[in-house]
Amino acid sequence: MKAVVFADTRSVVVKDVPDAMLDDRDDVVVRVTSSAICGTDLHMYDGRTGAEPGLVLGHEPLGVVEQVGSAVEMVRPGDRVVIPTHLYCGVCVNCARGLSAACLRVRPGGFGAAYGYAGMGGYRGAQAELLRVPYADANCIPVPGRPGDELEDDLVLLADAFVTGWHATVLGQVSAGSTVAVFGAGTIGLLAAYSSLLKGAAEVYVVDAVPERLDKAGEIGAVPIDYRRGDPVDQIRERRRADGLAPGEAAVSGVQVGIDAVGFQAHDRLRPGVENPTQVIGDLARLVNPTGHLGIIGVYADKDLHPAPEGHADGRLTVPWATFFSKGISVRFGRTHDRRYTVLLRDLVLSGRARPGSVVTHHGRLDDAPGLYRAFDQRADGVIKAVLRP
Repeated sequence: MKAVVFADTRSVVVKDVPDAMLDDRDDVVVRVTSSAICGTDLHMYDGRTGAEPGLVLGHEPLGVVEQVGSAVEMVRPGDRVVIPTHLYCGVCVNCARGLSAACLRVRPGGFGAAYGYAGMGGYRGAQAELLRVPYADANCIPVPGRPGDELEDDLVLLADAFVTGWHATVLGQVSAGSTVAVFGAGTIGLLAAYSSLLKGAAEVYVVDAVPERLDKAGEIGAVPIDYRRGDPVDQIRERRRADGLAPGEAAVSGVQVGIDAVGFQAHDRLRPGVENPTQVIGDLARLVNPTGHLGIIGVYADKDLHPAPEGHADGRLTVPWATFFSKGISVRFGRTHDRRYTVLLRDLVLSGRARPGSVVTHHGRLDDAPGLYRAFDQRADGVIKAVLRP
């Protein structure tokens, strides 16, 4: 089968690899119809997180079940399914508590696993024609329709991007009437903003510097903030004051909820082209109002082979804990416990209430992956979210 394979720093190739096969009685093999490229893939593509050459990439698949192990009961050949990024057994103590991203059985000696992800269990990725899915009864989310239909882009985003964007709003405790600032207008940031609006947030600001991303933020109903035009914290405060604060809120012109959808590869605002992994955290510490909430969904890697000047190879960072403490801000972060949200968000899509596929900008075949990775990594050609269709 064909697959997208990590070759070296900023180099992926499309090559033939052995077909995915049933290894255990509870496996299925899925023929992939769509597989998205994620910003997390770029951390490996950029040579930052220790991906080894030969790793099949990708963790956002939608497809059709082709082969079924003898112990599988919930799906059959021909079923259309979404496969969540994080594998889980469904029955260990963490899975039983709804903490599926911390499953204790899928990575011996560790916890949690993902497809096509360095250090997360060695499972082959989903940017391929076929994918082996372990613990299939837990990991296959049935969806209606046929491959290539009008919901294809919406449904593939249930594998990761929409679920992760929604998870960001849970971490940040977004509720009806909230004021929200999302830093980062990649797919996750955009879908965190979109999820905030679905939940009834009163104001949602999205901070970035890529024009196409800012335009997309405006399209989904958020207020775009271009940090090239000045300090985004000042811009948001000025915008809120100009629009008119609620009575008594003059002293709290920040926001109730901040979401970091950038992570450790954040750019320094005053030094274009230079990374500063503390930039977004520092800005949000200033912006979030006392007793507010901070949700961190951007990746902070525990191994960085080429750390930025303000970073460290082991992921250590200096963050403004005293500010968070004195302001009484809650800080929550971590990987998405996919299974908490997949059915809920699937049903929002099927009802027509949610169309997350609106953030998809590019499609291609597997052979187009090298060019799409390059453009995505360079923030070029308007690539915000690309979906491969094997």
